[in-house]
Amino acid sequence: MGAVTDDEVIRKRLLIDGDGAGDDRRINLLVKSFIKWCNSGSQEEGYSQYQRMLSTLSQCEFSMGKTLLVYDMNLREMENYEKIYKEIECSIAGAHEKIAECKKQILQAKRIRKNRQEYDALAKVIQHHPDRHETLKELEALGKELEHLSHIKESVEDKLELRRKQFHVLLSTIHELQQTLENDEKLSEVEETQETSIETDPKP
Repeated sequence: MGAVTDDEVIRKRLLIDGDGAGDDRRINLLVKSFIKWCNSGSQEEGYSQYQRMLSTLSQCEFSMGKTLLVYDMNLREMENYEKIYKEIECSIAGAHEKIAECKKQILQAKRIRKNRQEYDALAKVIQHHPDRHETLKELEALGKELEHLSHIKESVEDKLELRRKQFHVLLSTIHELQQTLENDEKLSEVEETQETSIETDPKP
């Protein structure tokens, strides 16, 4: 067999010793005491070895009880840790829900802020324009003025139509007068021609 390494020795001692409270030493002492008790020659020596074995057994029982208590404590700690872990998971889930709700609130706040900014911009634009009452008064005044201008337009159109008719009559009169003058000139020329011909013709 090969040489046993220090790591293997330490590993075996830990496996035997348990939590490092010296259990392997107590077992070795118990075995040695049992061997001495078996090989004891006198009753006093046997009784002494018997007391040592009882003392060692008591120490082993105490160590085992202590180990069981530590084991039970570890189990309770594990249960407590599991409970704490579940509570932490619940807290994390609640935190995620709160974060999601906060994100919704932030988006809503952004929309409200945007709407307020748009409202303020519209309010500034509206302030530069007259109010509805003044606008209606101006529209009413413009309507009356438009009606007045419409009457003036109709009156002017009537006058223009009358002047057009008068001008047409005047043109007709002028045309007739011109025809009359032309006819008079023609008659004058004819008369002059006749008189000239009479004067030039010899008497019989």
